Amino acid sequence: MYMYPTYQYEDQAYLERQFPGLPGFPGIPGSPQFPRQPGLPPGSQAPTAPPPAFIPQQQSASAFAIDPGAISFCLFRNTFIWLNNGARFWYYPIFVGPRSVAGFRWNGRFWTIFGIDTRQINSFTCF
Repeated sequence: MYMYPTYQYEDQAYLERQFPGLPGFPGIPGSPQFPRQPGLPPGSQAPTAPPPAFIPQQQSASAFAIDPGAISFCLFRNTFIWLNNGARFWYYPIFVGPRSVAGFRWNGRFWTIFGIDTRQINSFTCF
């Protein structure tokens, strides 16, 4: 079984400048272990409900990195992501950087904080 990292973030310095001082995951807004901090954008906490119970059909794969502008339309929405390595999962993005996305990943039981480089994303769809 392959274990996927729950915290992988290339734009860490950028996030630390945007959201300073959060304990546990410095710079990552609204980690599920801590209450929403003042000054963070609304909706920066993990969703309170699980994602949809179905797995959507993958429409098309991209040979290029996912455009951050495209995935920004999925902010604060349930999003299904397919990675280049074959992994797939429900995701709830709350931040899009120049080359990365931060949010919450559904592990089958609860939401965990997760960041990923957009170059690792093959395709996505949001609901």
